[in-house]
Amino acid sequence: MLTEAGTGRTPAEVRALLAGVLAAPEAEDAAAWLVLVGETLPAALADQLQALKALLAAEPQPARPGPAERLAALRAALKRRDLDGFVVPRGDEHQGEYVPPRAQRLAWMTGFTGSAGNMLVTADRAAIFVDGRYTLQVRAEVPADLYEYRHLVEDPLTDWIVAALPQGGRFGFDPWLHTIGWVEKTRPALERAGILLVPCEDNPVDSVWQGQPPSPLTPVVPQDEAFSGESSADKRGRLAEELGRKGIAAAVLTQPDSIAWLLNIRGADVPCTPLPLSFAILSADASVDLFLDGRKLAPQTHAHLGNRVRVRPVEEFGPALDAVARGSARVLADPSCTSAWIVDRLQLAGARVERDGDPCALPKACKTEAELAGARAAHIRDGAAIVRFLRWFSEEAPKGGLTELAVVERLLAFRRENERFCGVSFDTIAGAGPNGAIVHYRVTHDTDRRLEPGSLFLLDSGAQYLDGTTDVTRTLAVGDLAPETAAEMRDRFTRVLKGHIALSTARFPRGTTGSQIDALARLPLWQAGLDYDHGTGHGVGSFLSVHEGPQRISKIGNSVALQPGMILSNEPGYYKTGAYGIRIENLIVVEPLEADGELAGAERPMLAFRPLTLVPIDRKVIEPALLSGAEIAWVDAYHARVCESLSPLLDGETRRWLEEATAPL
Repeated sequence: MLTEAGTGRTPAEVRALLAGVLAAPEAEDAAAWLVLVGETLPAALADQLQALKALLAAEPQPARPGPAERLAALRAALKRRDLDGFVVPRGDEHQGEYVPPRAQRLAWMTGFTGSAGNMLVTADRAAIFVDGRYTLQVRAEVPADLYEYRHLVEDPLTDWIVAALPQGGRFGFDPWLHTIGWVEKTRPALERAGILLVPCEDNPVDSVWQGQPPSPLTPVVPQDEAFSGESSADKRGRLAEELGRKGIAAAVLTQPDSIAWLLNIRGADVPCTPLPLSFAILSADASVDLFLDGRKLAPQTHAHLGNRVRVRPVEEFGPALDAVARGSARVLADPSCTSAWIVDRLQLAGARVERDGDPCALPKACKTEAELAGARAAHIRDGAAIVRFLRWFSEEAPKGGLTELAVVERLLAFRRENERFCGVSFDTIAGAGPNGAIVHYRVTHDTDRRLEPGSLFLLDSGAQYLDGTTDVTRTLAVGDLAPETAAEMRDRFTRVLKGHIALSTARFPRGTTGSQIDALARLPLWQAGLDYDHGTGHGVGSFLSVHEGPQRISKIGNSVALQPGMILSNEPGYYKTGAYGIRIENLIVVEPLEADGELAGAERPMLAFRPLTLVPIDRKVIEPALLSGAEIAWVDAYHARVCESLSPLLDGETRRWLEEATAPL
């Protein structure tokens, strides 16, 4: 029996803590959570706690009602609130890419497990809105007899609501789960049809969700300044000085990765991204109020944060917003990621809300020298792990016995051998044959496909290391390509490679945005009447989110100029529905070009990209006749660098395999 004497907590408190631990992703270090109980626990007590955790994890969960029962229960909850309809988004209070189990309301209601979507419900109709990535998945997961299938982009939510509700209808939403921009766009569209958009004080889904998990509890730990390259105090001072120059009293921070960057802390509350879910208020005096569950703080984190960071319960966030708004203070909030609840609270308290970008976003994107050194080191270790995997793949795949899940598990095993490995940076995309044409495919036991010899296999994966985040895609031939499709596959692959090289070798003046150079990656495909429907590049964090703003490379307009130190992906692709997919992705870093070096005589400051990713490109799928001499030279030089950088980390047999894989074209 656990007692106060053993843990400093009552048994009930220990069980509550464990419930939060079990509501978080499983950590690579299965004992990491024990620091939440104590820094140095006797071995017997640690074993007892681990046994209790396993016991609680094995307890039967409440029976989940069927889809029709869940829908009926929600409709009854709406009727009690005098609501005629309600919207259930996929996101949480932070509008983040990954949400904890507690916030997976869309999945609990409908069964849909994709990363983007909305459910709309009225007394007699219900619909689920997803984008083109999930056309097949939604039909497999969500019952057609209960829900209409709609397109998230092509079918406006407001049109459906107007058609489903009469004039005078009351349509509810959770103001924590929608940005102020969403509300200000939706409200007038509904009001024109005589429908009132009503904020709910509590979420109706939560009232009917029996067995809803608690908020996750994982240790919040310091990120060593050797990896960050700048102290939290210096970051806070720099940002606070800028707020002061603009006459802004405080900035409300709702993005957990921004808070993690600002305070040099990391956590593990959600999958794949090492951040603690939290809110913060940065004041112009460089102090910070940090709102999170205090049970998360590892003992050393209190000292790390110092006395200029006040750790407060999340329940005090609302009153703190009231306090910072006093005297009609100017308070900054990013409208793209700040919930309507927060903006409404500030305005009701008298604040003058300054709508502008998250002040952490751009400084976070421009990596320090220490972060760049860490990224380079992480990519070398990651590249060595992938090469060990590729050698194994080259031997096993042609036999015809591999499946997508087997590949995912084997690659993870190689990465786990690496120093500083903390987990994957996103769920691995392993698409065999036609599954490779599904851009954001996620393999499951139901979809697991065999890799057929003669086909193409698309593998998009990444890792989180203490010193950097990786993301790499390679398209691999499974043995020798089938003769009847080989010519087309090599043509498409080489056009994607040409676009990849064009972007990687681009030279551009300071002030250039990603949207201005996106076409470089697409031109070889355009020349054959081909294209791809995703962006060409996204920002990447430093042991943070693998999808980081504000910079990106895409057709869609982006006004953020590329700056030295920014890390982005370079990932053009081609997808033939029902047949195969191709993508080649490296991470690249923006670097200045000296006028007296490569561009002697340049009249303007110029920038360029340098690849961070060090993984061979499958030469069997390249058609050299389609490449120019300069493009062939780029491939050969890149492969020479891969071989030179990774060889010291490889055994003799793997090193010889790599030498063959990177031989000149």
